[in-house]
Amino acid sequence: MLSSGLDSVTAVTMVQQQMDVRMALIFNYGQRSVEREIQNAIKVCEELEIEYRILDITWMKEITNTSLVNTDSEVPSISMDEIADDADPSITIESAKAVWVPNRNGILINIAAAYAESMDCECVVVGFNKEEAVTFPDNSAEFITAMDDSLSYSTQNGVKVYAPLIGMDKKEIVSKAMELKAPLEYSWSCYHGADVPCGECESCTRRRRAFEAAGVKDPLLERLGE
Repeated sequence: MLSSGLDSVTAVTMVQQQMDVRMALIFNYGQRSVEREIQNAIKVCEELEIEYRILDITWMKEITNTSLVNTDSEVPSISMDEIADDADPSITIESAKAVWVPNRNGILINIAAAYAESMDCECVVVGFNKEEAVTFPDNSAEFITAMDDSLSYSTQNGVKVYAPLIGMDKKEIVSKAMELKAPLEYSWSCYHGADVPCGECESCTRRRRAFEAAGVKDPLLERLGE
């Protein structure tokens, strides 16, 4: 499952060095940044020489008012102080609610598992990590266990969810990505789809904090001349 975000690009690069990656699935559920995500995800696949499919599930727009899809709703801006370890957790909880898409990861994993079973693949690779699991329960180890249990019934070959970054925070993910030489210059984390990242949404802020903590420059911003 390749969104072109920091986490999924790192995950697919890591897994490619461990096993045969048969296909990357890129989903269009009507998100604001979909054109930028698809464009960058394709670049990642070309860099890693991975086959890909772009799947249209824009029917999801009909069942959500999330600001990721609904352009009449404002995407929350989050500062570095507001995501600090000692910050008021209600701020990031409210931010997560604003960008929540009903059962998104459950739906995407089930679609990916159907592809995996049809191709006789063992697993679906996701970029879930412990930092995002704090406010997004569908990024947690508990969610993965529950999905594995469900897939043991719904796939004949027992497809499993593999999250190689599940024990890492964003700083650790950046460090691992740089070590693996992951094509982060084509990763896109911003909730918006402009020519350059907004730098203010929670995803941008977490990304910036991670690169600063890791002590390295963001390859995407370097490529864009920012």
